[in-house]
Amino acid sequence: MADHLEATLTLPSDPASVSTARAFVAGTLGEWGLPADAEAADAVRLIVSELATNAVQHTFGQSPTFTVDLALDRDERLSIGVTDSHPRFPQRLPAAVQQDNGRGMVIIRWLTAEAGGRLRVRPTREGGKTVVVELPWTVPAAEPAAGVLAVPAEGELPGR
Repeated sequence: MADHLEATLTLPSDPASVSTARAFVAGTLGEWGLPADAEAADAVRLIVSELATNAVQHTFGQSPTFTVDLALDRDERLSIGVTDSHPRFPQRLPAAVQQDNGRGMVIIRWLTAEAGGRLRVRPTREGGKTVVVELPWTVPAAEPAAGVLAVPAEGELPGR
C-alpha cells in the first residue's frame, strides 16, 4: 500500500448528507483494506456519523457545506476530519436523562480513547473548524473461507 492515501468529500449541510458521509467513509476504508464487518469499521462509521450530524445540526445554518477528509499514513494511522465553516467549537453539554441529544462528542471521545487514538479541534483559516480524530490503523487478518482448511506452518502442530 502507498505511504499516504487521502480521500475527501464535501456535502451540503443537510440531514440526508450524514448517511452519504457514512457510506463514503465505509467505501473508502473498504478500498483501503478494512472489511465492512470489522469492529474498527463500525467505530469509524459511528464517529463519522456523529461528526457529520454535529456539522449539520450545530452550525445553525451558518455552514452551507461540510467536508469529510480521510488520510491513511504508512498503514499506521487513520485520520478522520470533518470541517464546517461555523466558528464555534464543540461544547460538552450536560447529559441530563431527559435530553435527546448532546452526547455526540462524548461518544466520539469514548470511541477514540477506546481505540487508542486522539481527538483535537483546530480552527480553519476561513474562520470555521475541523474536528480531527486520529486512530491507529489495523486491518484484521483474513480468516480462511468456509470449507477451506488452514494449513499449519512447518513445525506447528494442529490443535496446539
